[in-house]
Amino acid sequence: MDAMDDDFITRLPKCELHVHIEGTLEPELKFVLAERNGMELPYASAEEMRAAYQFDDLASFLASYYEGMGVLQTEPDFYDLAWAYLTKASEQGVHYAEIFFDPQAHTSRGVPFDIVIRGIRRAQLDAERRLGLHTALILCFLRDFQMEYAMATLLEALPYREWIVGVGLDSDERGNPPGRFAPVFERARREGFLITAHCDVDQQNSAEHIRQCVQDIGVDRIDHGSNVLESPDLVAEIKRRGIGLTCCPISNSWVSDGTKTGLIKQLLDQDVKVSINSDDPAYFGGYVADNLVVMRDEAGLSQAELITLQRNAINISWAPPPVKQDFRDRLEALA
Repeated sequence: MDAMDDDFITRLPKCELHVHIEGTLEPELKFVLAERNGMELPYASAEEMRAAYQFDDLASFLASYYEGMGVLQTEPDFYDLAWAYLTKASEQGVHYAEIFFDPQAHTSRGVPFDIVIRGIRRAQLDAERRLGLHTALILCFLRDFQMEYAMATLLEALPYREWIVGVGLDSDERGNPPGRFAPVFERARREGFLITAHCDVDQQNSAEHIRQCVQDIGVDRIDHGSNVLESPDLVAEIKRRGIGLTCCPISNSWVSDGTKTGLIKQLLDQDVKVSINSDDPAYFGGYVADNLVVMRDEAGLSQAELITLQRNAINISWAPPPVKQDFRDRLEALA
């Protein structure tokens, strides 16, 4: 691909729907926050920490992911975390983002819910005012905790209902099928939240987990989800229901046997509403534009297909109508 193609990806308006704010915690910021909070990290430098990121499956990644959160203690910490991602996303041409946060990963270690969400919210407001970047928050439940803890977290979130557009489900999928959390999702829907859930790549019973999300829970979106291709009937059903998938090629390569760009291209060719996202870019080494480059290079996507990915993303997003229209207008101007 030539420089003109790189320039096109740079200019392409981007909509990101699958990024964990805790997964944007770069080593350099970890050291800043550790010093601020009087903590000592087990690495001599940010470079040494980054070099230690050697994951070969979802569980090995999650061990580092949760360990790294220990430096997040105060509202300013969560503000700095979110602001660092939002400025990076803006530089990469993101005009709208829906951001996951994992409150249980913080409340379980004694950090109050209010501190977490207020720091992130303040950064969101600054990003809209200073960068023109519109965002929304999605609260994710940790599937390796009890269903009752998820329900308690949902109830704790209700006073902040206007700050949270939807709820999701993430963390270790082994032995933790989404159907186990059906009562929580049912209550969340009654409270007005939209619903998504992770169905990570190549996990045990992946297709069955997708079926539970679609048929038993009735999700509005699925995160990852490329294993749906194992079931043509499920592919047909998610198309019929208009359920979008939020795929993350670079992170796939860290927890499975490759980026799955071929599978994502198959989904795109079958008119499944697939989008491209960064997941946990500080750990996997690629933000959203980098993931689009991987899709272009490995799957040979055309400029029209790259635009389709962004059109899919804004169409399956939970953005307000004016934000959606502004984004579509930007795409049309580029096309």
